[in-house]
Amino acid sequence: MENTLEKTIGQMVADDYRIAQVFKNHKIDFCCKGNRSIEEVSEKYDLDVNVLLGEIDEVQLQNNNDNADFKSWPLDLLADYIEKKHHRYVEGKIPVLKQYLAKLFKVHGERHPELFEINEHFKASAGELAMHMKKEELVLFPWVRKMVKAERQNEPLDSPHFGTVKNPISMMMQEHENEGERFRLIAGLSNDYTPPSDACSTYRVAFALLKEFEEDLHRHIHLENNILFPKAEILEQKFVV
Repeated sequence: MENTLEKTIGQMVADDYRIAQVFKNHKIDFCCKGNRSIEEVSEKYDLDVNVLLGEIDEVQLQNNNDNADFKSWPLDLLADYIEKKHHRYVEGKIPVLKQYLAKLFKVHGERHPELFEINEHFKASAGELAMHMKKEELVLFPWVRKMVKAERQNEPLDSPHFGTVKNPISMMMQEHENEGERFRLIAGLSNDYTPPSDACSTYRVAFALLKEFEEDLHRHIHLENNILFPKAEILEQKFVV
């Protein structure tokens, strides 16, 4: 893979999202901690860098027609996609998961006390994500769209009330890190979403939904941290006199 060693893992996934599966297999965080090199993560996780590169090459040789080139999308389109796909997904799944997890804790909590912590972590995440998405929808994304429109129409652009787009981006990235850490705790408590031997159907469905929720959150964060945010900062520089 050309220039692979010079790229961060976040840039690699931004170039080809299929690579994300390789990092997921090794539990390497490519979204919140996507600014590391492949050599850094290989050393941290005690992996052979050549083996990791081989797995990446193998994935890239596979045909995959569902691999949208998000890096080529206009920023306003990408913001719309994140809001309509990922924000709506989170909004729709939170009440469902809250109901499942509350029921699990009530019925199985005595035999599986870890369900209490899982439930508490998810409730905290649900509240934080709701506020986080509103800040994106009401502040950051509208400004991204405004920059795109000004560039397209070759118009001047006044400075935003938050000074520079780097300020809300910095806040969003810290909140991404917080939720990434919270889901690392949930994954650990749930044995990577593996239901226990005595799990009922509800238990299995709840854990499957939790895993799906985390995977969607990873892709959501990746699109912002590794594509939308860096490109928004670059676009802003075009208006700096």
